[in-house]
Amino acid sequence: MAKYSIGLDYGTNSVRSIIVDVADGTEVATHVWEYAHGDHGVILSRDPNLARQHPADYVAGAEITIKEALAKARAAAADFSPSDVIGIGVDTTGSTPIPVDETGRPLAFQERFADEPAAMAWLWKDHTSVAEAEEITALAAEMRPQYLAKCGGAYSSEWYFSKALHCLRTSPKVFAAAYLWVECADWIPAMLTGTTAPDALTVCVCAAGHKAMYNDDWGGYPDAAFLAKLDPKLAEIRDRLPQRAYAIDTAVGGLTAEWAERTGLAEGTPVAVGAFDAHLGAVASGIRPGTLAQIIGTSSCDMMVAPADKPLPDIPGLCGIVRGSILPGFYGLEAGQSAVGDIYNWFVNYIAPGGPGAGSHDALTAEAAKIAPGASGLLALDWNNGNRTVLVDQRLTGLLLGQTLYTTPGEIYRALIEATAFGALTIINRFEEFGVAVERVVNCGGIAEKNPLVMQIYADVTGREMQISRSGQTCALGAALAGAVVAGAERGGHADFSAAQEAMTGLKDEVYTPDPKAAKVYQEIYPLYRSLHDAFGTKEWQGNLFHVMKRLLEIRAAAR
Repeated sequence: MAKYSIGLDYGTNSVRSIIVDVADGTEVATHVWEYAHGDHGVILSRDPNLARQHPADYVAGAEITIKEALAKARAAAADFSPSDVIGIGVDTTGSTPIPVDETGRPLAFQERFADEPAAMAWLWKDHTSVAEAEEITALAAEMRPQYLAKCGGAYSSEWYFSKALHCLRTSPKVFAAAYLWVECADWIPAMLTGTTAPDALTVCVCAAGHKAMYNDDWGGYPDAAFLAKLDPKLAEIRDRLPQRAYAIDTAVGGLTAEWAERTGLAEGTPVAVGAFDAHLGAVASGIRPGTLAQIIGTSSCDMMVAPADKPLPDIPGLCGIVRGSILPGFYGLEAGQSAVGDIYNWFVNYIAPGGPGAGSHDALTAEAAKIAPGASGLLALDWNNGNRTVLVDQRLTGLLLGQTLYTTPGEIYRALIEATAFGALTIINRFEEFGVAVERVVNCGGIAEKNPLVMQIYADVTGREMQISRSGQTCALGAALAGAVVAGAERGGHADFSAAQEAMTGLKDEVYTPDPKAAKVYQEIYPLYRSLHDAFGTKEWQGNLFHVMKRLLEIRAAAR
């Protein structure tokens, strides 16, 4: 009898359930549900840095998508039975912490906080805590430099303690009501297994290590003395946090009777420790030493692994070097860009060039494809949502240079794509500067799947082949791999992730190969990008930008 696992994929705008045959990774059924609250699932305000989600959508999303996916699977295969589902994995955005009460129930479920954004989940792209992140960075540099060494040299406003501290400062009633802050990646598996109470909570090393400065070498989370220097009330959270964090080959527990009834799955079905979407997307992309997995969506995450039994240098600007955060037995290295698809969406949805139709992604992509590299004379910085790597500065903003009275929307759209590709190249260079060789690049996510122009520009800019993960739902597939591993070989799953990757993952036949002519042009433009990058992004830069516009015009003339 065939055996299946379920991957639950909690994204920025929706949740997806995917049912996968564990023998070969065949995707039997899937269902997507858009969150009911906010603007496409995101609670916004007049503050452009604020982005929250309502935890009620997490609960409803699990029930709706699992039930619908099971119904589709039964319709697709007459011999399918929910009892053949042997494991469940979960991936989420992050850092997306949720303030909860002493039972582990989100504060947003209380009537008094039902409409209070501070009591909701603080979405990964909430940047309201920039000042707190800088304060944490400064204190760690003074008291605990080892904390910064493992998270790239700076703590981010996207991360756990920044958000909790900002809540303490700006919404003290919410902070006072919160017994603990729990990552969405930890809360969803706990919800399904009835282990949301803080004393029963199992947390993932993925979230704890990359976003909350957890490390076994110093006893787990940052010590209470350090947190008390920020605020004594913040130190109280430390005493309530779990003492240990786990990799994704660990089961949180079994599906409760309540959730079995709500979904139609078997009670006791093992649920894996959660992880972030990009980390599990990397697993489903076949990540191994030497492979860079680029998960390209609204933002990007660039993931690598390195053997945990070999020395690895601290790499400035990364979002963490964490043992077991991607694959058990390996260091997980995370980098990325705070916006990629969101930059393209900004241009289409907010600038809306050309009006309806003419300003769509498809129309602009078609126009951009007609333009030769360098022919627009434009150069952009990919910082519309700050810089995640390598500068780790959310107060950086976007830039477009080189416009004339004849600049077209298609030229701008292409320049924005090129800017994100230059940002990706900067990350590749940072890995290799510190001895982590990038031998191949595997891409996944909606943009990699649907936009050949973006992938070709990435190939031309980086000078590297761009391979594409076989699955169009790679993050969800990675969660399903985790479900198959915690089920174990004895139940029809897999003994470890090496076996699961071998059986359940693969690559598309299409490979984007650098065009030598285009690559040569981009080799001329990239130093200009780095001049802008360093001039606006670093305190140390000393130089003159006089040459940038002039050189862009020379490149434009040659290209035309």
